[in-house]
Amino acid sequence: MVRDKGKPREANAMTPVTPRYDAVIVGAGFGGMGAAIQLDRMGIGNYVILEREDDLGGTWHVNRYPGLAVDIASVTYSYSFEPNPYWSRVFAPGAELKRYAEHVADSYGLRARMRFDTVVEGARWDEDAHLWIVRVRGGEPLTARYLITATGFLSQPKMPDIPGIDTFAGKVIHSAAWDDDYDLTGKRAAVIGTGATAVQLIPQVAKKVAELTVYQRTPIWVTPKIDRRIPPSVQRLFARVPLTQRLARLANTALLELIMVVGVLRYRQARITNRGAERMARAHLRRQVRDPEVRRKLTPDYSFGCKRPTFSNNYFPTFNRPNVHLETAPIARVEPDAIVTADGRVTEIDTLLLATGFNLWDANFPAFEIIGRTGRDLGAWWRETRFQAYAGVSMPRFPNLVSLNSPYSYSGLSYFTTIEAQMAHMARLFGEMKRRGATTFEVTEAANDAFLDRMTTKLGDSVFYLGDCASSRSYYFNQHGEAALLRPTSTVDTRREAGRFPLSAYEYA
Repeated sequence: MVRDKGKPREANAMTPVTPRYDAVIVGAGFGGMGAAIQLDRMGIGNYVILEREDDLGGTWHVNRYPGLAVDIASVTYSYSFEPNPYWSRVFAPGAELKRYAEHVADSYGLRARMRFDTVVEGARWDEDAHLWIVRVRGGEPLTARYLITATGFLSQPKMPDIPGIDTFAGKVIHSAAWDDDYDLTGKRAAVIGTGATAVQLIPQVAKKVAELTVYQRTPIWVTPKIDRRIPPSVQRLFARVPLTQRLARLANTALLELIMVVGVLRYRQARITNRGAERMARAHLRRQVRDPEVRRKLTPDYSFGCKRPTFSNNYFPTFNRPNVHLETAPIARVEPDAIVTADGRVTEIDTLLLATGFNLWDANFPAFEIIGRTGRDLGAWWRETRFQAYAGVSMPRFPNLVSLNSPYSYSGLSYFTTIEAQMAHMARLFGEMKRRGATTFEVTEAANDAFLDRMTTKLGDSVFYLGDCASSRSYYFNQHGEAALLRPTSTVDTRREAGRFPLSAYEYA
């Protein structure tokens, strides 16, 4: 196992300088807002939230493509302490998630502390002053005692590396930068990508365009989506008797645990559960696609769970439409008015839609330069050694940094499980600092190494290493071939550890 042990931490006798802020939070999505709420709970109100976009909401502000909806039941995809009884559907459309984010910001007084259109270019730990210096594009640097990064897991769009794509003369739209003013009616369009975004986007686009060619490199496992309108009577019941909504949340959480924790992370012990999910997805495909050759192309040849599966009732039937064509030959090049595949087939198009996902491991971990103690560059350290973070939150030689989108942080399938576990970790950590009268914390090398060893061992039971994932091209895997994104424990265990981790895991000063 390769690690960078570094030098022992040296005491600094200088008196800490008073920074402008107690904390700088980078990102005004649900992660950043959760961190802000936790800071307020702890009496740390002198913070600012920096957001590169022109409004809050993170992915639910940036993404506006047709068909956008949450792919986790709405009762689960929300803060447990701030339930929304008025979701219109079991799987709420994206616009409702955006409104929910606005509601949270207004309810907890967060908006006044947000700065929009503010791009963070980097942050550096000042070892003498014991504070973070945050560089902002076009503005003066900000100083803060604590730096909290909440830039999300899906914040850096990935552009396809295809010869000639820059020469395309028609309209190009990435799903993360949708052009609401562009009319798709009657267009000859192509979609590159068949991940979770494409599963939502393709059925909507197919209704409008004259011709649609879907370029698939890797098929995706799709299971039935138990989605329906939530009647007003149920919404009123949730509002009047919150316990009923908490029970619905518990039931949905249990289902997600079965899919992700048992079927994926406990593959060695529960292969039958994983294979049961595969059989369900295959049956779903057989029921919905008539052409046996198209069914064959849409059937993954990797184990269920190697890449994030999704739910849909209208994705597969789209390929029964006469104006929709599935292309699985590799793309050789893009021409000004066409796409040419490796077998020489030329498809003329005027609109190119990119559902090519996000660049996690090259550009998102972290989303900007972070320089810690002794000059350690976080991104370079991760890429040169291994991706690692104690409890998915802290790294050695990065004092007073809480990294909410880190390796081994994502717990379960709902992002809110991760957010609330990290909030609990913050509460315990900052509570201990207050008890000691300390102003800095830093996770020890020993605690970080032990956590990394435990995560690596637990992942040895997962589908990522015991299943057949070679052809999945999953974003779960990083450059080192490790599936270092997910926390390989149950959500119950993750939350329990967040409130009980050994306080000796950190050094305080």
